[in-house]
Amino acid sequence: MRGVAAALVLAWRAGWYLLLGLAATTLLQAVAPVTATWLTKLVLDEIAAPGSDTGGLLLLGGGLALAGAATLLLPAAAQYLNSEIQRRVGLLSQDELFAAVERFVGLARFENPAFLDRLRLAQQSGGQTPAMVVAGVFTLGSGTVTVLGYLGSLVVVSPWMALAVLLSAVPVLIAELRLSRRRAALMWRIGPVERREIFFRELLADVRAAKELRLFGISAYLRERMTRERRTANAEHRRMDRRQLAVQSGLGLFSAAVAGAGLVWVVLAAAEGRLTVGDISLFVGAVTGVQSALVQLVREVSLAHQQLLMFDHYLQVVGSEPDLPVAARPRPVPPLRRGIEFRDVWFRYSPEHPWTLRGVDLVIPHGRSVALVGRNGAGKSTLVKLLCRMYDPERGAVLWDGVDLREMDPAELRRRIGAVFQDYMEYDLTARENIGLGDVARLRAGDDAAVRAAAERAGAHAIVAGLPRGYDTLLTRMFFDGDQDAESGVPLSGGQWQRVALARAYLRGERDLLILDEPSSGLDAEAEYEIHTGLREHRRGRTSLLISHRLGAVRDADRIVVLEEGRVVESGDHAELMAADGVYARLFGMQARGYQEAAALPGLGEAP
Repeated sequence: MRGVAAALVLAWRAGWYLLLGLAATTLLQAVAPVTATWLTKLVLDEIAAPGSDTGGLLLLGGGLALAGAATLLLPAAAQYLNSEIQRRVGLLSQDELFAAVERFVGLARFENPAFLDRLRLAQQSGGQTPAMVVAGVFTLGSGTVTVLGYLGSLVVVSPWMALAVLLSAVPVLIAELRLSRRRAALMWRIGPVERREIFFRELLADVRAAKELRLFGISAYLRERMTRERRTANAEHRRMDRRQLAVQSGLGLFSAAVAGAGLVWVVLAAAEGRLTVGDISLFVGAVTGVQSALVQLVREVSLAHQQLLMFDHYLQVVGSEPDLPVAARPRPVPPLRRGIEFRDVWFRYSPEHPWTLRGVDLVIPHGRSVALVGRNGAGKSTLVKLLCRMYDPERGAVLWDGVDLREMDPAELRRRIGAVFQDYMEYDLTARENIGLGDVARLRAGDDAAVRAAAERAGAHAIVAGLPRGYDTLLTRMFFDGDQDAESGVPLSGGQWQRVALARAYLRGERDLLILDEPSSGLDAEAEYEIHTGLREHRRGRTSLLISHRLGAVRDADRIVVLEEGRVVESGDHAELMAADGVYARLFGMQARGYQEAAALPGLGEAP
């Protein structure tokens, strides 16, 4: 009932007048066939009676024609109203679903495969189920009216036959409900299988993967994996369909036997003169109508039941509690004045995972630059996630000018942070939008001057200006926009995309904290030099956190922190760490020797 109520509320909000129109149309649909059956009986009885009244026959015939016209026209009107409700409810429910997803503060849900399966089912059911449930509710109401009308007609002929036909629907209802439960459970069970099939299908059509798929000749392997997942899902659906076929065939034979027995009885009763020709017509129409309406009623109950079970995924996502607690009265996030402190921070992604951070103590002073270095898996990216409050520490605290981040509004905190991540996004949008998303307010305001200034600072302006439509050029060939066709889209190289991503960060302007996570990975030496020169200028006098495996890019940081297996093992400036001859000195020496050995090769010149 919770699901039914939620679906009706969505439909009412999407268009209450459409809902009322569908209710009226459905009710008339229910009444029309019962009316036609009674009018048919009255016409036959009037014809069979001696001295029949022509005027009465014309009146009955006219009523029968109207009932027939209503039976033909009302379904089309109901279909239109139902389709319009489905479109509006689909739009509303989709918006509310992703508004709920937007409320998730952190990343944990998006890194949980079970939640991703639930979200996919919620997307499917949220757009369709509410309208289907509404249609099912009205169809149930209509079917109930029709069944009661036919049963009332059947009682006139034979009360016992009316009871027998009604009872014959009970096993049908029980069987259909069991089938609907099994089908809903099937959808959840094969969710991972279908999601893997979707992954392989999209990968085979992904332009970013096309080069490697063809070079390594792995398309056939991935296609086999896709087909295997599809066959697994098809086998599950086939078993379910065979079970349904067997059950419904058996129930159909049972209903036919009940109707056949009743037909034999009514023919014998008419032969004995106990029933009129009109009674036979009424009986046949009533039995057929009751059984047809009952089957439709049961199937609607079964379908609505299945849809409500699926709709529960939507309700669970929309009604989910925040993944991270948000203070009821969050403390304001003031401009950074003293600095950021990690105080005895411990973190792991789940109780089954090892500790990623182990008692980290770290201070990022205001106005200073701090660099994080260490091997892959040392905990650098996790530390950044905690700083942006994508996760909360399991122990310890992250403090902003002495205030725990958990006491602040995460959205307000993030408005004070600018960042360039190694895994930056490449949006299938225009160049202007790709840069402008760094500050949506400026993008919406059409502040093209700010977008261009950010692009110039990142070295992206010359790239964008050279595109066919400049800043209005789509940076994709996935689809077309307006008068641009797909061929006019221009995919960028990795280095060009990196400059666009950097421009997106520059557009955020004077943020309190700048995070640079491998901002020059994948760039050539000249571009890397230009990027780091610009970044040094940009972060001068600003609080910044720099992560890079290229230690030459971080040697000028005010402080360098070395992470090893989730712990801070060294801290100091470049000179101090080199003098300590520890982990940093060893890593720096290894990279320097690599440059020296490369420079010693013929034709490569001196080491940088």
